[in-house]
Amino acid sequence: MASTAQLPLFYNGLEPLSSDTHANYKVRPQDSAPFLVGQHAIPITVDEFPLVQRHMPIVFSVGDDAIPLALMGLNEGVNVFVGEDGKLTENTFYVPAYVRRYPYMLARLHPDAQELSLCFDPTSQAIGDFEDGDALFENGQPTELTKNILGFNESFEQAGARTQNFMNELRELDLLMDGEVTIQPDGADQPFVYRGFQMINEEKLIDLRGDALRKMSKSGMLPLLYAHLFSLSLMRDIFARQAQLGMTPQQQMPAPAQFNV
Repeated sequence: MASTAQLPLFYNGLEPLSSDTHANYKVRPQDSAPFLVGQHAIPITVDEFPLVQRHMPIVFSVGDDAIPLALMGLNEGVNVFVGEDGKLTENTFYVPAYVRRYPYMLARLHPDAQELSLCFDPTSQAIGDFEDGDALFENGQPTELTKNILGFNESFEQAGARTQNFMNELRELDLLMDGEVTIQPDGADQPFVYRGFQMINEEKLIDLRGDALRKMSKSGMLPLLYAHLFSLSLMRDIFARQAQLGMTPQQQMPAPAQFNV
């Protein structure tokens, strides 16, 4: 069993994939993602910003170890892209790689291990000792499917490293600030105020000069920051979808609705 001191979002356990223990395991195609029901904030990598910003707001979590998040809802327990049955409500939006990675991930089998091993969540209904499905091993060797799964997870880890470097640069430049979005629905007595996230300080970004600005331009960081800023307008679209679904939080006077990630 891999080290599970703090399991990441979605995962109920982690078990290293082994050609001995799991020689007969197969993968079944899934037409739903029940683990996504009610999940409103999904981690993303910087590689995904250009695609995510077309469909979902991009914000940053709070705290010193902030990460980028795609918002699939504005309130905890609300996901406007996934129905109660776990099926996607539309076919044209981008599904973050973090979602597509599940139930697999690369993890250290022990806290002091140097190498990462391909693991899976043993509680997932997508993988098991099934009679039907696509085999993970044949004659003790990984199938092409398993190689592809490993390749995807390796690419995800590399994108994660790039994202960490991106976040380090944001902190060094002191570009993050506490975010706040106010939405005033028609007919409402008071606006809904969403907080509990971070965003780029656009004034500081505009004031950047010299080496800092040149470095950001050459690294490709600048368009990523504007992708984030442009995406924030989608928060109102998500709010409208929540209202259509009857998932708008009840206002408590005079305290505003809160957004926590």
